[in-house]
Amino acid sequence: MGHDRGDKAEKMAIDSKLVRELAELLADTGLSEIEVEDGERKIRVARQLSAAPVAHMVATAPAPVAAPAPAAAAAAAPAAPAEDHANAVKSPMVGTAYLAAEPGAPNFVSVGQTVKAGETLLIIEAMKVMNPITAPAAGVVKAILVENAQPVEFDQPLVVIA
Repeated sequence: MGHDRGDKAEKMAIDSKLVRELAELLADTGLSEIEVEDGERKIRVARQLSAAPVAHMVATAPAPVAAPAPAAAAAAAPAAPAEDHANAVKSPMVGTAYLAAEPGAPNFVSVGQTVKAGETLLIIEAMKVMNPITAPAAGVVKAILVENAQPVEFDQPLVVIA
């Protein structure tokens, strides 16, 4: 009987290195929780967000945190009119957007380029997994709304195709 208990305790041993990596991933991505399952073992790491996810980028008091967002939106508006964003391919997840397959490689697409349905526009890395974001239909790339290696939110417009 003691032998069975030992096996169970062994299976439930917590991999502190994995937990630490998951906690760092939470901090890097701005996610509030991550859950990993490996057979019978399940690890959930969560944190409470007391401020907006962008707060770590601003060195001033928390109140002005919202100020940079409208400024960024206003700067992007002249390049791509708001009605064009209706055609935008949006992010299906929270992660980091990469415009090229690897550093130094050419971008998947550029403004003015014609793309086919299913063609890769960019990739979003989430929890160390590279997720290709593809064109939903053929068209011409009108605008690329994200920078390389930029963190993106769920449903954020990425690329406008018309």
